[in-house]
Amino acid sequence: MMKTKFVLPLLAILAFGPCAQAQLPKAQEAKILERFPQADADGDGKLSPAEQKALSKKIMKRYPEADTDGDGQLSPQESQALMRKSMARNNDKPTPQTSKGNSGKPTPDHANVKYGEHERNVFDLWLAESDKPTPLAIYIHGGGFKSGSKEKFKSTELEGLLKAGISVASISYRLVPAVRQPTPYHDAQRALQFMRSKAGEWNIDKDRVAVFGGSAGAQICMWLAYSDEMANPDSEDPVERESTRVTCVATSGGQTSMEGKFLEKHMSPILGEKYSMLEVLGRGQSQEEQIAGRLLIWNAKTLEEADAGIKKHSALNLISPDDPPIFMRYGMAPDAELPDGDLEKLRGWLIHHSFFGVELKKKADSLKVENHLSYRGAECDYDSTVEFFQDKLFPNGD
Repeated sequence: MMKTKFVLPLLAILAFGPCAQAQLPKAQEAKILERFPQADADGDGKLSPAEQKALSKKIMKRYPEADTDGDGQLSPQESQALMRKSMARNNDKPTPQTSKGNSGKPTPDHANVKYGEHERNVFDLWLAESDKPTPLAIYIHGGGFKSGSKEKFKSTELEGLLKAGISVASISYRLVPAVRQPTPYHDAQRALQFMRSKAGEWNIDKDRVAVFGGSAGAQICMWLAYSDEMANPDSEDPVERESTRVTCVATSGGQTSMEGKFLEKHMSPILGEKYSMLEVLGRGQSQEEQIAGRLLIWNAKTLEEADAGIKKHSALNLISPDDPPIFMRYGMAPDAELPDGDLEKLRGWLIHHSFFGVELKKKADSLKVENHLSYRGAECDYDSTVEFFQDKLFPNGD
């Protein structure tokens, strides 16, 4: 189902009337592109009148009841009425919380700490009580690189880690398409190095650092864990001189590769003849629109060029024998049947499927890299990220 915060900026387009020719305000245009990058079909970073019209058609298809006079178009009055209804629905939902007191979490010891110049280059930090330097676990949120924030972090995991004596940070990073890939990865790298640079001040053991996250956040975590050392010892910036290597990594629903051929190889047999990949993953877009979005996000001219960028950030391509242990969780068994429900539900199920973990486990096993794969019905040494981190960050049982 389309989220209200996604609907509202698109409805603003309709307020210009059918076949609007007006240029959108830059702030409004940026919001639309952030939520729906594929709307920019020609990849020029702007919404042309034709692209606005195409978006209007999508809204009409989603909300046909808004066309109260049945003329096949939304008048400004009809658009405004639909917007009012959407806002009313949104007002019935809980207002997103700020860092302090978010979803029952304890107040961070350090909230909205800036690690970069952008407004999203911030993190919250909770310090475990200890006379000795504590390990640190860094949470990296998901959201398809297009949404999400540090507030997505679950209070149960936070409390479990703190109780275990592990300090915890949760970061936000810049989102596409306002920035191009691989900027979110580099933001997370900077956050990790920044925290290490403050280890003495915050009573953190910089030699015991873990990263964890789900979906897009999992991709970033695995990139950090499996990349070679990215510190620059000659940099004039002391943050850049800090190590990027981590002790261990944990993921939930993580995509171990997003290369087109890899997805086709593993998704098509799962879908069988009932669905096509375009139907499930496309969200109503044509193949051309999907390709345009992929090229835009990776700032590429060809699919080959985009896949080359993706490959450089894929766990399956990066993992090597000297890499740290990983704990992977998925919500379904590899042979699970397709779920009932709408295509959006099926899409979420498919892009977080356990085949991603199965393939990484095969590669890790061949390289003798410690790995633990958990899914429904699987035998696994660990029941949770907290348990895994306790074992790896306190190797002597301290």
